[in-house]
Amino acid sequence: MPKKPATYEDILRLPENVVGEIIDGELVVSPRPAVGHARASSVLGNKLGPPFDTGGGGPGGWWILPEIELHFRADVLVPDLAGWRRTRMPKLPPPREPFITLAPDWLCEVLSPSTARFNRNRKLRIYGRERGGHVWLVDPLARTLEVFRREEKGWLLVGNFSEAERIRAEPFEAIELDLGALWPQGEEGT
Repeated sequence: MPKKPATYEDILRLPENVVGEIIDGELVVSPRPAVGHARASSVLGNKLGPPFDTGGGGPGGWWILPEIELHFRADVLVPDLAGWRRTRMPKLPPPREPFITLAPDWLCEVLSPSTARFNRNRKLRIYGRERGGHVWLVDPLARTLEVFRREEKGWLLVGNFSEAERIRAEPFEAIELDLGALWPQGEEGT
């Protein structure tokens, strides 16, 4: 007997200490992020938010949100960070809206040993199908950032950075990022 596809009700029944997503009808449950993962996501959001979201010291023109639910057809995804150009989404949905259905122009997934394969394969495929513009994959254990741009034939790797490089990366080339700030000091862990 075929397994019944997961529904949004399945996500709502999950405990608060996990993240639930639906990919190809399958409920995928991940633990809440560990320190390395949370540090990379938090610092990156703090670095990009002022110049791009609020316009402080940069060009503005973006909405950048952490861990927002994205609903694409029957798929429910929760990237670590997502950004929309205000030219495509002039206003955010109402404050009580629990999810967004418009594909972001930029997504960031912070990889952990339990999610890396899933993020690289299944989620990237869906982001491409929905016509997302850029995807950043941050690996706090390897201390790397991979920058992908969606093109007609699929994802093109346009940048591969590591350790403490100072970089300018699509689509946020207007500012320089210090990758060293993303990595937790001392013990590593995601």
